[in-house]
Amino acid sequence: MKQQKSFLGIILIGIGIYFLLQQYSIPFLSRFDTWPTILIILGIAFLFNGYGNKQHESIFPGVILLGLGIHFHALEHSAQWIDHWGMYTLIIGFAFLLKSQKTNQGMMVGIIFLIISFLAITTIAMPSWFYWFDYAFYHLERFWPAILILIGGFLIFKK
Repeated sequence: MKQQKSFLGIILIGIGIYFLLQQYSIPFLSRFDTWPTILIILGIAFLFNGYGNKQHESIFPGVILLGLGIHFHALEHSAQWIDHWGMYTLIIGFAFLLKSQKTNQGMMVGIIFLIISFLAITTIAMPSWFYWFDYAFYHLERFWPAILILIGGFLIFKK
């Protein structure tokens, strides 16, 4: 019961700070009264619940929500931030790795996601003789929904 109270308490404090920022429009802090801030608040609450209350299954959604919130904030406020689909697999990879520290499950999946992210993001700056890699990712980007459906169907109907 104490774990649920602290989780709810963090969410209420975070949402209260969010609406306080909106209400008073403090110049420097007004950049944080956007919807990605809610993702960050929820991510911090899940991470606090995961690490502080030893509810390790909360680590994965916490990292995902926090990472997405930071990513969307950075897209709005930084011209140098990378706007590439590889950032999403990077966040998922980190989520698997942090979860695997406590549960000993998912480390290999996390490493695979990080490798995919690294390869995908670096294709932007690769030399022209490495064109085949960019070509392969171009086709992967076109057909990834179908690939996900096939993998999901395989996992469901595999005996």
